[in-house]
Amino acid sequence: MASTDSTSQQNVALDDVVTTVVMARVTDFFGFFVYAIASAIIFPTVFFPFLDPILGTLWSFAIFSLAFLARPIASIVGRSLQRKIGRAGKITLALMVLGTSTVAIGLLPGYEKIGIAAPILLAVLRFVQGLGLGGAWDGITLQLTSAAPANREGLYGMVPQLGGPIGFCVAAALFYVLTDFLTSDELFTYGWRFAFFAVMAVNVVALFARLRLLTTDFGAEDETLLQSAPMGELVREEGRTILLSALLPIASYAVFHMVTVFPLSYSLLFGGHDVSTVLLWQLLGGAFAVAAVILSGVLADRLSRRRVLLISCVLVAMLSTSIGTLENYPQVYILFGFVVLGLSYGQSSSIVPKRFAARFRYSGSALSTNLSWILGAAFAPFLGLLLAVTFGLWAAGLYMLSGAMVTAVSLYFVEKRSQKA
Repeated sequence: MASTDSTSQQNVALDDVVTTVVMARVTDFFGFFVYAIASAIIFPTVFFPFLDPILGTLWSFAIFSLAFLARPIASIVGRSLQRKIGRAGKITLALMVLGTSTVAIGLLPGYEKIGIAAPILLAVLRFVQGLGLGGAWDGITLQLTSAAPANREGLYGMVPQLGGPIGFCVAAALFYVLTDFLTSDELFTYGWRFAFFAVMAVNVVALFARLRLLTTDFGAEDETLLQSAPMGELVREEGRTILLSALLPIASYAVFHMVTVFPLSYSLLFGGHDVSTVLLWQLLGGAFAVAAVILSGVLADRLSRRRVLLISCVLVAMLSTSIGTLENYPQVYILFGFVVLGLSYGQSSSIVPKRFAARFRYSGSALSTNLSWILGAAFAPFLGLLLAVTFGLWAAGLYMLSGAMVTAVSLYFVEKRSQKA
């Protein structure tokens, strides 16, 4: 009877944690996608009006990538800060940096007011955003999969990933309202700024959600799992694992931006489709992605995470052949793309931690995750648009296909190493 009560209490605690995790991740990704969407439809006009629209968008996407390059730096600095002020202090400081830089972007004058200083300051603030994002990494997927009941690691591992599509839907809905109900002058003068102020408001919610997670008991292994390992020892002992773990989610992270940011920029520049219409299709696609993330957890527990990612690689290859539909039927590529994104992204994070020895798991996961975002996501909008402009949409499709091939090859080597172990 006592055992039953204990199990019941653990399930209630985990259910409570799941709700808090989703809340924290949704607020994180809301801010992430507010900037991403603005970089496609707002910043080329506000900060690069002296360039033609294509070049202005490419420069906007180049600045977009700076946050990803800052994340490993923040992760290294965060290790030192965590030893001095604790995890709660580190995350609080990181979210304050993130929130302050986000509001500063919302207040930043455009090129017409301060000239070339405007895009330079945007680049600086974007880099600072990346420092906040990197410093706020908390290893929550690692904790959830460790505390998950038997044969439900896939389901619990996909929980933090729900924040991606839900956060995108919230950001896309906000920009849909702004683009559909404001005139062009109103949107580019002040309308877009409200989105960044909204990020600051939800950032407060994110902080309380994160602090609540830090005080939650995930199980007996918690203290071991959250130990930071010495960097030299980590790289020496787990260098190959870090590289493989960084390459595993490449396909997912490339698709991440190729179905969210890329269709907006391409439609605006070439497709002749109204931005609000594309956003509406993406909102529907986001709902599909939420369902696909949940499905990925179910399939991972029944089949294995490896098989789910292999299936995702095949679907990414199919998606790359459908990219030409963006020209006349963008809904085909967008809706299918969000389903593929949900299936691949749902297990892209949880497949990494168990590759590391327990004492390297927290630091190894952080380092490989930051590398994955740089290799797979940071330059995806820039490279996708550059390839499409230079060669055609088929070249952007090949870019996604290359990501699927990298993930598939990485899965092969992971399986080979597992058999040798």
